[in-house]
Amino acid sequence: MIVRLQTEDFDAEREAQALEVKGAGARVSFVGTVRDSAQGRAITALEIEHYPEMTRAELARIGASAQARHDLQEVLIIHRYGHLACHERIVLVTVWSAHRAEAFAGCQAIVDALKTRAPFWKKEISPEGAMWVPGQTPQGLG
Repeated sequence: MIVRLQTEDFDAEREAQALEVKGAGARVSFVGTVRDSAQGRAITALEIEHYPEMTRAELARIGASAQARHDLQEVLIIHRYGHLACHERIVLVTVWSAHRAEAFAGCQAIVDALKTRAPFWKKEISPEGAMWVPGQTPQGLG
């Protein structure tokens, strides 16, 4: 399993091709991007903060759980942080398995868990100002 936290953009296809997974019959990827609106407000950017060790450990737990439950042969999770403009890539989840059903289910399980368990805090930047995403305010702020 590979988990990376980074400020730099990524090329999803290049990242997937860099890993040779023997015996895999399926590869499923998800790329999440910064939306240009949220709850009727225009969004110009997103700022993502995190605690590196805590975040890396939780992403590894999320990946390991999906890997065991869905018989995944390999898992790649890349999540960006820092200042991201609209339509920039935020997250890449790619999984490999012997069969497509396990790959689809495993990828979805990881993406769903990232939304609820990953310790990222997001601030939406809009023409009206900045606002922390509810439920995702770092301690001491908000």
